[in-house]
Amino acid sequence: MESKFRTTELSDPRFEANNLRHITVKSKHLKNRGDISVYVPSRKNLTDLPIVILLHGVWGSHWIWSQKTGIHLKMESWIKNNETSPMLLAMPSDGLWGDGSGYLPHYNGVDFEKWIAEDVINAVVELIPQASIHSKIFIAGLSMGGFGALRIGIKYHHIFSGVSGLSSITVLDEMKLFVEEPFSSYQQDDKENESIYDTILKHKEQLPPFRFDCGIADELIEGNRKLHEQLTKLNISHIYKENQGKHKWIYWENHIKETIQFFDKILKNIT
Repeated sequence: MESKFRTTELSDPRFEANNLRHITVKSKHLKNRGDISVYVPSRKNLTDLPIVILLHGVWGSHWIWSQKTGIHLKMESWIKNNETSPMLLAMPSDGLWGDGSGYLPHYNGVDFEKWIAEDVINAVVELIPQASIHSKIFIAGLSMGGFGALRIGIKYHHIFSGVSGLSSITVLDEMKLFVEEPFSSYQQDDKENESIYDTILKHKEQLPPFRFDCGIADELIEGNRKLHEQLTKLNISHIYKENQGKHKWIYWENHIKETIQFFDKILKNIT
């Protein structure tokens, strides 16, 4: 099979640890190289595994989900204990623009959105034998990654079987809380790119199952509450949950399991 990338690099299994693999590909959408960490379950003879894309927040990169939450270790335990079906986790960088790219197409022609929606999936299918073109695809993220996951997952509903956001930015304007780059860098011509609510409205007839949660002491809680209220008024099916906690890694470490189990229920057709 011909590669979709000009160059690819995959870590050597002899030196990998804790079922983590690492990919670097040259992306036409990034106009640069992009990195992806991939958790692959240790169980033998697995094929066509579901792929869960996990997006990081501002300031982070591809390594941060594994090294701040131990998600790969948790997944290995949950799978061994039959708490979830085997799944791959694909954890890409956002493209490493400024403090955070927003996972958006930018005016300079660099498309951080399609890096996620196209390149990351293609790279995993091409380089990880346990994945295939038949793999179900899910997407989740935290903070800026929640904004990216909810927006991209809903916009590309023909690709994603389920979507989840943790402590999500819900409107682009909230990026100002976290980044130093001029806000004009993020300005978009399409309202769909500025608001999760507008994205949902545009695609409301073809929504994949989606959920989102937030800590009650999180600075983004009001935006999440507003989104929940807007969707409830329109009778748009979704799951929303509030938990104790702040905009901190301990929150995401404690609550990512709910997202994984949500995806597992979709795989098992449990509603």
